[in-house]
Amino acid sequence: MEKTVIRTENAPAPFQGAPYNQAIRVGELVFVAGQLGLKPGDTAVEGDVAAQTEQALRNLAAILEAAGSSLDKLVKTSVFLQDLGDFAAMNEVYSRHVGERPPARSTFEVAKLPSGALVEIEAVAHV
Repeated sequence: MEKTVIRTENAPAPFQGAPYNQAIRVGELVFVAGQLGLKPGDTAVEGDVAAQTEQALRNLAAILEAAGSSLDKLVKTSVFLQDLGDFAAMNEVYSRHVGERPPARSTFEVAKLPSGALVEIEAVAHV
């Protein structure tokens, strides 16, 4: 199977020009790089964990749309939180976006995220 690079202007470009793509599609799967609560074109992450989760999911949705998929086709997500104490606030926003059949998910507390972000979400979806 050939890998196809997915790119959209409706989500942030790779962080500080790092060598990765927003997503890669292989066959019927799309692998989306971790998304911060960063608006396209902005250089700083703003807001609390709920606001950042909302924006990260908007970014994921835009990338999935560019790949011919959507949030309701998510099969696996990984959520990285700077503070696991933010789990409930993140989860409340997350649950509104993933539908009645949510994907498998792992959630981790990490020491630090780029740009001082409070949350980062990566995903795998089918097309």
